[in-house]
Amino acid sequence: MDFAPCLIDGCLHTASDGAPLEVKNPATNEVIGVMPMCSAADAASAADAAVRAFASWKRTTAAERARLLRTVAARLRTARDLFAKTITLECGKPILEARGEVEYSASFFDAAASAGEMLEGSTIASRIADRRVFAVREPLGATMAITPWNFPLAMIARKTGPALAAGCTQVVKPSEETPLSASLLAQAMLECGIPAGVFNCVTGDAATIVGALLKHEGMRKLSFTGSTEVGRLLARQASDRLVKCALELGGNAPFIVFADADLARAAEQLIAAKFRFMGQTCISANRVYVERGVLAQFTALLETRMDALTIGDPLLESTRIGPLINDAAVAKVQRHVDDAIKHGAKLRRGGSVARLAGMSRRFFEPTLLEGGSSSMACACEETFGPVLTLHAFDSEQEVITSANAVSVGLAAYVMTQDSDRLWRVVEQLDAGVIGANDGAPSAAEAPFGGFKESGYGKEGGRMGVEEYTRVKYISMRVRG
Repeated sequence: MDFAPCLIDGCLHTASDGAPLEVKNPATNEVIGVMPMCSAADAASAADAAVRAFASWKRTTAAERARLLRTVAARLRTARDLFAKTITLECGKPILEARGEVEYSASFFDAAASAGEMLEGSTIASRIADRRVFAVREPLGATMAITPWNFPLAMIARKTGPALAAGCTQVVKPSEETPLSASLLAQAMLECGIPAGVFNCVTGDAATIVGALLKHEGMRKLSFTGSTEVGRLLARQASDRLVKCALELGGNAPFIVFADADLARAAEQLIAAKFRFMGQTCISANRVYVERGVLAQFTALLETRMDALTIGDPLLESTRIGPLINDAAVAKVQRHVDDAIKHGAKLRRGGSVARLAGMSRRFFEPTLLEGGSSSMACACEETFGPVLTLHAFDSEQEVITSANAVSVGLAAYVMTQDSDRLWRVVEQLDAGVIGANDGAPSAAEAPFGGFKESGYGKEGGRMGVEEYTRVKYISMRVRG
């Protein structure tokens, strides 16, 4: 069992405020590592370091910042197997997906490096009377990032890459469930030459750490990925000092299959959209609407593919379904299944915890439900587990109304071969990310973010870097 350090001002930090934080493998319940329980003073020290480092980091050339970020990306790829195994052990993600997350993380550093080199201001007009008017972008300052357990490496990369590319510094607070990947990244940052204080990582109690960071006068931005409830709380706290926020919050994604879709392809895309990391992603398909005339055919195609999903030890290459993150997650998924059946849904596949020799009781069977009502829990809430519920629909407008009838709007999916219909539906869906015949729409180069109670702000690509800048307007009076 290793003691994994935090990183504060270029120094690896192991001192703990009380008992250290134990990290357990959700597949076996074994303790796989420990990290410091940092204090509020530790968090303030990290923020101090980020503020000090900003003074020189903002003057570093975009090309030099890009070079360092690409070095970090290369290091992730070189150490892919180490990072992937760490991800699998701490969050239960199947090893094939964990390797994919490492590459995804590296791509965020590469994309941010390129976008940072292309940041530009503008000439508002060539000349206004006897003035010339310009707008320039400059980095915000020291920033903070609070990251979730479901992508313990990639969500840091998606926030840190753009921050550093823009010339900002950052303090990262990873999830208590999965801090080991963050520690590995912090050590890689140090080894790759990221200057002291530019990137800092602190672990411990969320309320203690985040409270200290938000109170720090030097913090200029908060980036958070997590639940809508916590996002609201953080936004209120950040408003005390008018700290800029980027909030990527909960989802409840609709997946719409029209009769003219390539049904086999749609079934494959739904498997990708739903069962990636056992449905524990913010853009997982949660409500599946299938045009009534093809419901039976589509269901048969889907069941065949679900039956091929292998449940088992996430370290095995053959595993596609690993454990849920903790016991509370299992209880929520079971509650959703039981509630759906009470509301008239038919259970077609799965529906309970799988019993596996030598493993924990956190493995939930891939589950397929059909029917039920719009008031059941799995229609109103994000399940965050391997459960699909199929609903029949009869008209385009009916399904659009149903898809939009929730308070969140992070992602939505549309399957059709009619290009006119595709555009009509996409334009009416109230979601920030749309998978058009695509069950895996995320990309490091794209602006990711939701609508409504799914938050605000964009991460990824050029817009993600611009979110870490402020615009300064300059009016220059000239003679002649």
